[in-house]
Amino acid sequence: MQTMTTFTKGPLYRPLVKFAFPVFIAMFLQASYGAVDLLVVGRYGDASDVSAVSMGAMVMQTLTFVLSDIAMGSTIIIGQRIGEGKTKEVVHVIGVTIALFAVLAVVATAVMEPFAGVITTLLKTPAQASGKATTYVRVCCAGMIFIVAFNIIGSVFRGMGNSDMPLFAVLVATVCNIAGDLWFVAGLRMGVKGAAIATVLSQMISVAVSLCFCHRHPFSVAVKTKDIRLDRRMCRTIFGLGLPIAFQDLLVSISFLVIAAIINQLGLIASAGVGIAEKVCAFLMLVPSSFMQSISAIVAQNIGAGEKGRADKTLWYGIMTSLAAGVCMFYLAFFHGKQLSLLFTTSQEVASASADYLKAYGIDCILTSFLFCFIGYFNGMGLTKFVMTQGIIGAFGVRIPVSSMTSRRVGATLFQVGLATPCSTLLQILLCLWRFFTLRKKQTD
Repeated sequence: MQTMTTFTKGPLYRPLVKFAFPVFIAMFLQASYGAVDLLVVGRYGDASDVSAVSMGAMVMQTLTFVLSDIAMGSTIIIGQRIGEGKTKEVVHVIGVTIALFAVLAVVATAVMEPFAGVITTLLKTPAQASGKATTYVRVCCAGMIFIVAFNIIGSVFRGMGNSDMPLFAVLVATVCNIAGDLWFVAGLRMGVKGAAIATVLSQMISVAVSLCFCHRHPFSVAVKTKDIRLDRRMCRTIFGLGLPIAFQDLLVSISFLVIAAIINQLGLIASAGVGIAEKVCAFLMLVPSSFMQSISAIVAQNIGAGEKGRADKTLWYGIMTSLAAGVCMFYLAFFHGKQLSLLFTTSQEVASASADYLKAYGIDCILTSFLFCFIGYFNGMGLTKFVMTQGIIGAFGVRIPVSSMTSRRVGATLFQVGLATPCSTLLQILLCLWRFFTLRKKQTD
């Protein structure tokens, strides 16, 4: 397995697709990983179990995404150092990243464990599901060190232009999670708690197997124990790039949690239906999400090498490919949402509620083909503060107020509430276009 790949010379489109494909498969497996919990619980539990896993997973995803987004700072730095030809500094960045995120994982566990119940209450989780959702969060937090390590492996290797190793890690975790769900939920009938245990154990095994693989197949970038240490200056650089991304995603995730809280007040069926829709949406957004991560790594290398033109081409290649997939996803979500939802539940009511919400996501599938690629582009350039700003404007300027106002209407449907998301995405695209052409104008002046 090749350690590092450079994208600063030669053709761009084929290397982009070749790099993005393992990212896509890894994200598909990761989406499957999360969906398996819901699928098995949906088959062997009731609506309260589905709602509990949905809300618990949403809380954990929010926390995990924040930590992973901070790690994007490491991804950007690694990519830029490779583009600059400073490969020796890559080892230092990786060592600091490992030490830094070990500390952050411990802090996250200490903070989340005692407040899990408070969080699920604040989200207005239906009473029948509240206790179970709290249990899910607490079990996952107990294994936070493994969850963080699992995500850091992907961030570091993608920064080195290696998308195969993250795929390997996700594949191991997915297989183990499926086996764990079948054993703990279907076999031992442990319900929501069993699903959480399966999640933690699968990621623990994945991390262990990945580390053993790296040890037995030494890479050209070898990190030794002495390299794993905190460096104040490098930590500041990582935080400087990663925190704006994390803050943006945190607030965006909070906006979706607020929407979930709004919908939870519409009843258990609506809550469970949106939970199912969110899992389906994870699959619908795979292509633009995979290109977002891939574009970040490739743009970072080209910016480090001073190849701004290649960075721009990477953006447009990503948008064209994502848009083709987005049209297909729109068709599936808008016209076949119920069939997709029935994969995760046997309840016709829950599936119908999910399908109604998915229609709005179908529209968003087309729009995110543009937005996600722009976000990857700006992240790769190191313009993470702009990414944060446009995300906050979209979440709190459009998504939350529109969904709140819509939900208060008499007879409001989940489709109408869900339209807040594509409205927000459209505004964010306009902001990204403005920033892109502003940068181009500065370069030509």
